[in-house]
Amino acid sequence: MAYTITLIPGDGIGPEVTDAAVRVLEATGVEFHWELAFAGDRAQDMYGTPLPNYLLDSIRRNRVALKGPITTPVGSGFRSVNVALRKELDLYVCLRPCKSYPGAPSLYPDVDIVVVRENSEDLYMGIEYRRETPEAARLVRFIAEESGDRVKEDSSFSIKAISQSASRRIVQYAFEYARANGRRKVTAVHKANIMKYTDGLFLSTASEVARDYPDIEFETIIVDSLCMQLVRFPQRHDVLVLPNLYGDIVSELCAGLIGGLGLAPGANIGDDIAVFEPTHGSAPKYAGQNKVNPMAMMLSGVLMLRYLGEKEAADKVENSIAQVVVEGSSLTYDMKPDRNDPTVVGTSQVADAVIKKLRE
Repeated sequence: MAYTITLIPGDGIGPEVTDAAVRVLEATGVEFHWELAFAGDRAQDMYGTPLPNYLLDSIRRNRVALKGPITTPVGSGFRSVNVALRKELDLYVCLRPCKSYPGAPSLYPDVDIVVVRENSEDLYMGIEYRRETPEAARLVRFIAEESGDRVKEDSSFSIKAISQSASRRIVQYAFEYARANGRRKVTAVHKANIMKYTDGLFLSTASEVARDYPDIEFETIIVDSLCMQLVRFPQRHDVLVLPNLYGDIVSELCAGLIGGLGLAPGANIGDDIAVFEPTHGSAPKYAGQNKVNPMAMMLSGVLMLRYLGEKEAADKVENSIAQVVVEGSSLTYDMKPDRNDPTVVGTSQVADAVIKKLRE
């Protein structure tokens, strides 16, 4: 059986890391039919929009996509192509595992944290009002009339919205993921001591959901305290479930704990559609140089294989990547203690090394 997958090469370094990941995935023996589609800069040039309808139709039809990093063109009307894609397809889960691999230049040898980030609301909904506009002026007056609080008249606004329904489904996903993957604990992250209505709703909803999962340990933590603990004792944490903005920030922190974004895969998942992509950006200054680390893209492919039920192939790819990391002879510059190490290899050579391990 061949899986039909929407393949989005992306911008900047995207095509290089995507090609490396595709080569590795095909070396597993799992059969794929890749349906090529474009988003970001290239789509803007070709179709006049960074998020063309044919791409969305392809993903809806195939249900699964593998996506390289993309660039949001300036002045296109999109605040973020990634955010717009997740909104259009209701990909409400952002899954970002952060795991230490022996040999990686990480601060800790034994981190294994899964960040489950709510993807559909919070400040990323894009409800904003620029200063000195009629809308902002009306909001200043409304706040004064309703609460008596005075907001500076030259203020801009971003609206933070957190719903009970979205909070419930993301926390349920975190617990179901923990149960299915043998994880021991789910931690709900919040700032409800200050934002009592928005984060307070997230917190109370998480606590309600937790009662349905007595087999999984549950705890809550304020986001600033979590950041301190992650730096000092990351081993204490397992599955973290967070509102959108905190999840974005904390997942980058966790990537730093394991050696950087070059080892940080990601997935955006809805009820019946999933898009797999690395956490890092498109890094256009490195485009075409065969220089960047493709392992985050390969590990995103591992997440895709597991989503498809191809567990054996997924384990083989992850184990092969781990062997390449621990041996240390076929790594890009970011994985070396000295970035000027003469043994540094390029993107395609990392793929060659992983494929060789797969075939041994």
